[in-house]
Amino acid sequence: MAFLIKPKEASAMQSYDDIYKTTGAFSWTELVTPDPQAALAFYGQMFGWTSEAMNMGQGDYHVIKAGGTSVGGIMSAPPDAQGAPAMWCAYVTVPDTDAAVDKCVALGGRVCAGPMDIPSVGRFAVLQDPQGAVFNVIAYVPPSA
Repeated sequence: MAFLIKPKEASAMQSYDDIYKTTGAFSWTELVTPDPQAALAFYGQMFGWTSEAMNMGQGDYHVIKAGGTSVGGIMSAPPDAQGAPAMWCAYVTVPDTDAAVDKCVALGGRVCAGPMDIPSVGRFAVLQDPQGAVFNVIAYVPPSA
């Protein structure tokens, strides 16, 4: 069952780009999978997504686009996660990744990975809530003026 929660008018997002600046917004999602090409084919047919490959040093990262807007990514599992099942990972925007990590731990959560930097993108960490749900937090690098 889903619930719709209306944000306060002062904090309402005005455009899609605001998700990268709005604390608490789900701003990115990525699929970690053993077969990125099969996933690209499936989701391309399912949703009409297109993609753009970027070499990230450990293999290609495929930025997925809906209507020309970048909305997420698809990548191979990193070497330390080989054999793990395919899964979607959500990123939540925060103003300070290190502060979010400290707060998560103080609230009974744990740190699974990071914090670490993604050059020219931001700083992120993989966290787990006290019930076991895993999520990512990210503080984006401000866009160049």
